[in-house]
Parts: sequence; structure tokens; C-alpha cells
Amino acid sequence: MAVAQPTKSKATSKQNNNANPKAKTQMHRRSRTGCYTCRLRRKKCDEGTPMCTACKHLGLTCEYKRPMWWSNNDHRRQHKDDIKVIIKRKKLSEKNSHTIQTSVSSPPGLSHSLPTSATFSDPLDRTRSASIDSQFAFNFNSPPNVQDYGAYNPHILPSHSDFMFNMSPYEIDVKTERQMFVNDVPTLRESTVSTFSTFHTPPPPGTVLPSYPLDGEWTEQVFHQERRESLAEEALNYNFFDFSHGLPTSTTQVDIELDENDQRLLEHFIQFVLPTIFPILETNQHGSVGSDLILPNLQNNKPYLHCCLMIAAQHYKATMNVHGDEIDNDIMRHRHATIVALCEALNNDENHHQILEATLGLIFFQSCVGRYDDSLPDIPWHQHFQAVNSLVTKLDLPRLVSDANEHLPQTPFNMTLTAWIDILGATMQGRAPVFAHTYREKHLSTTNPFLGLRELMGCDDHIMYLISEIACLEALKKEGMDDITLCQHVHALGDQIGLTETHDSAPKMPFNANGSLSPKQLSKNITSAFRLAARIYLCSLVPGFSPSQASCVGLVEKLTTVLHLIPSGPGGFDRSLSWVYLIGGSVSGMNSSFRHFFNDRIAQLGDAANYGSFGGVVSLLHEVWQQADNSQPSPSANGSTEAPYISWRDVMQMRGWDYLLI
Repeated sequence: MAVAQPTKSKATSKQNNNANPKAKTQMHRRSRTGCYTCRLRRKKCDEGTPMCTACKHLGLTCEYKRPMWWSNNDHRRQHKDDIKVIIKRKKLSEKNSHTIQTSVSSPPGLSHSLPTSATFSDPLDRTRSASIDSQFAFNFNSPPNVQDYGAYNPHILPSHSDFMFNMSPYEIDVKTERQMFVNDVPTLRESTVSTFSTFHTPPPPGTVLPSYPLDGEWTEQVFHQERRESLAEEALNYNFFDFSHGLPTSTTQVDIELDENDQRLLEHFIQFVLPTIFPILETNQHGSVGSDLILPNLQNNKPYLHCCLMIAAQHYKATMNVHGDEIDNDIMRHRHATIVALCEALNNDENHHQILEATLGLIFFQSCVGRYDDSLPDIPWHQHFQAVNSLVTKLDLPRLVSDANEHLPQTPFNMTLTAWIDILGATMQGRAPVFAHTYREKHLSTTNPFLGLRELMGCDDHIMYLISEIACLEALKKEGMDDITLCQHVHALGDQIGLTETHDSAPKMPFNANGSLSPKQLSKNITSAFRLAARIYLCSLVPGFSPSQASCVGLVEKLTTVLHLIPSGPGGFDRSLSWVYLIGGSVSGMNSSFRHFFNDRIAQLGDAANYGSFGGVVSLLHEVWQQADNSQPSPSANGSTEAPYISWRDVMQMRGWDYLLI
């Protein structure tokens, strides 16, 4: 990526121009170059590639090739007006984010064939059909048996979180009750209602408004206008998931009896943690995370409530940099209460849906708020997932989502979240996913191949299914698969990844002309990033792999280019791409542009880069880079030297880390 040259002072420039007329001519010509967006704005362009600094920061389309609108005065004027709206919206988003921050065993069986290009006619079209050509076949074994639910172990569990981008407005009324007992006799009873609103209401008369917010239009009005335009363009399905309870509402009341300390934790969870959960899902299914999933569980699911109160205490500790026995006691008290309630329900063999939701919360919410340097005892995520495996099987969810005769009107959300954790979690441990056979059936299905992974995390389902296959192949490699067979499977899977690119357009900035976020384009960009990370993961299985090989270097550079097109900062989506950053960063060389780019994204996130999955990736990559940079290159078969491959998983094991980086 080109680096902007430092500007000279006026005195120096004048002196050089007088001394060398030719240099003056060259400087004059350079002032006429730059991207057409900066020219239109009459701003100095540093001519960075693939995007200049100004366009990248403002989320604008950076064009060095003369665009069609340039030659038409009316089109140029309209384009300039659109850019103004985008810039104003960017400033408003940054202002809001700043305000919020300062205030607060063997692999499963596989036998399938290579899909044709018809299978991937449009990765974002949920009504597509498919045809299968039998060319390749893989034979694997059956999954391991589920073990008993584990006990406490001193492991750390960091992951990702922050305030989501373009969150839809909603209100929550939290009703809490307190009652005093004297010698077990009830006396004083108090009831309070706290309202948390994400609507931006007009200020009182006479208030002086800042000059930047959207030319005096209220944020709420602008949101509804942008949402209508986005819906017209995207045609999103707002009822994709079955949350098993609750109805979508704009205002939800939570009636929970808590003591004063726990009421504070609940308020912190709703106000600061809830907006950070499933940010990509919120861009597609506005408000459903709170009204359909979280809030009904808080009121009706005791283990889930204790889990959320524990997460609130962890988030408070991480974001407010609070240390001491009081906050640690809150964390451990609710962690213990959650585990006790789950074990009781498991022993009684009842309320399986509620137990599953609470157990998934223990895994995923930890990945939202945990810190890699927290020393409090906890159960590792993979022991929780043993319980998830048992519950998902007991509820027969894999069959329900695979059987064409079921005709499910909606996809069970718990199965989708389980699949996300299962697939990426398998890559963390070097094993096959527990439900790999289910993903394989969905991948080959011609009627309903989707589990909702795109809606949940932004990446197209077929890419996730192929990552599952790569994890299965890695497990076979660890069991002793011969190199020739291994390379054949690598080649076959590489071809399948390539088929997902057949009709994909090139990534671009995920904003509509009016400056609103385009969920469809965001999904395309995220899918491209996961696809490139999957290729890197697959290449790392080839015998003799080295990060300095030209093919690997090229993949990392392409990945860096795509990641430039993902919104950054506290309101962006970097923390939803922790796995992608891990895979790409683990093979980036000392001179790779990825490292500079990654450090820039860390700086933009600020304190939020220190906790959650992203914080775990930051810590792990720095360890990997330190070891790789200090290692001596080894000679290759053709006589050249190659950088050693330092496995990120080996580094984790050496440091005793047990992260789930998703």
C-alpha cells in the first residue's frame, strides 16, 4: 500500500522550485492527480492504494479511474451531495460512539460430491437451486461420544464485543422489586421501573445544537427513512429465525425481582452489553436480539438471567477498569448460580430449550466480554459445548434442520448459534466439528441449504460448511493421512471454494448512496474475508507449507484489501471477524501490509481492543509474530530460504491459553 509522502514547508518548497524548474513542473503535475472523490471534494489526496486515507476514513468510494459521473455536471453535483450526507453520518456515528464510551477425537463421516457452479449461482439468493456432479468422495468416521458436563477449571475465556453499528431504536422498561424482611416477616416492599431507550429524541426548546448532525433532522427520523430505503433495496427476511419464544415488540417490559446490587448489574447489561450482542444480526433483523431473544429469557429463564448478570459484571470490570473483591464476588456468585441451576435442570431432564439457551450464552457471551488476562476460575468453553452437544441431540435439532419433510417455516436460532461455535471452535482445537455431517447435508441440499449463518454472522453458509470440511481434513492429517491423499483433498476443497466465487462481484464499501449501511454488501465483504481466510487455513495443511510462499503472501494481501472495506472503530465489525484476523495474521510476514493494517484497526478500537475475542487475537498474534521474527529462515527444496511456520495453536498450548476466538 502506498504511503503518503510528508508535505514540505512553504519555505522549503519555494527554495527548491527556484533552484530546479523541472522539479516545479513535476510538483504542479502531482497536484492535479489523486482520486476523483478527493478532486470532487477539492481535498488533498495521498493517493494510497487500494484507497486513499481520506476515503477510507470516511467510508467513501475511492476511484482513480475516471468515473462516468465526472463528465456530467448534474451527476457530479448529485454525487457531491451524496458524499456530504455520508460524511455527516460518519461524524454523527463517531460522536455517538464517543459519547457512549466515555459514559460508561476422530472426525465425523463424510461422503459427498463436488457441486457445480449452479449450486453457487448467487451466494446471497435464498431461493437458489442446485445441481450436484459426483466427482469427488471423502470417507471419514463417526463423531466422538459426549462426555459428562465438566466442573470448574482455571481457564480464561476472552472474546469480542462493543457497540453495534447502525442499531435500530427500541425501548425497554425494567421493573424491579425489593422487599424487606424482619425476622422472616415481610415488611416494606418497593417497586421501581427503569426505562432504557435507544431513540434519539429532540432536545428541549432553546437548546443549541451542534452543526454537524444531518442538517437539523432528528436521528430517529433519518433512521426510519434509511431503513425504508434499505428494505426496498435489500428485501431482507425479518422472520428468518425461530427464537422459540416471544413476539417482536417495540417496547418490552422486563419484570424481575432483584436486590439493589443485581438491579445495577441488570441495568448495565441492558444499557451497555445488549447493544453489542450479534451486531451483524441486528443489521438484518432490527431489534430482534433484544425483543425476541434476550429479554424473554431474562424474565423466564433463571440460569440465563444469572449468566447475563455475570456477563454484566465482567463487562463492567473490563470496560470500567474496575478491580477488587466486590466485582469479582459478583462475577463468581452469578457464575456459581448459573452452573448450579443448569446442573439441577440437567439432572431433572427438563426445560431443554432453556438449558440450551443458557449454556450457549455461557459460551458466546464470554466471547463478547472476557479478558485474556482474567485469572478468575471458569469452565472452559469446550466443556460447556459437551452439554450443548447433548442438548441439541436430545432436541433432535440436526434432523429437524436437515429433513426435507419437516418444512420448517423458520430456522431454530439455537441450532444456528451452535453451528457457528461448533465449526470455528473445531478449528481452534484441530478437530472435526461435532455436527459436521449435518453441515455436509445442508451443503449438498437442493431444497433448503441454509442454517442462517449469513444472517447471524455475515458469512455465507456454504463458506462455513467448507471450513467445517477443512477442519475434518486437518483432523485426518493429525491421524496420519498420507501426503498424496491429503493433497488430493486439499485440491478438491480448493475447487469447491472457488465455485463460491463464480457469480460474486468484487467487494466495495458497504454503504448506500444515502450513506446508510447496506447489509447485503456488508455480507458480501464479510463472506469474501472468510473465503480468503478459509483458503489460507486450507493451504496451511499442505506438507512443507511456509508463510513466505508467494501464494500465501498473495492471499494475505488480498485479505488485507477486503478488510479495508469492513467498517472499523467502536461502531464497526472488526470484533465479528476475530477468526479471520487470526488466520490471516498468523501467516503475515514481518514486511506484510497486514501487520500495519491490523495495528491501525487496534488503534481505532481503542480500549475495546483489549477484551473479547479481538483482545485474545491481539495477544496471540503478537506472540506468534515475536517467535516468527526471531526464528531463522530455513532452506527450501529449490535452494531459497523460507520463513518458518509458527503455528498459532502451538503458541496457545505453550502459553496455556484456551480461547474461543470467534
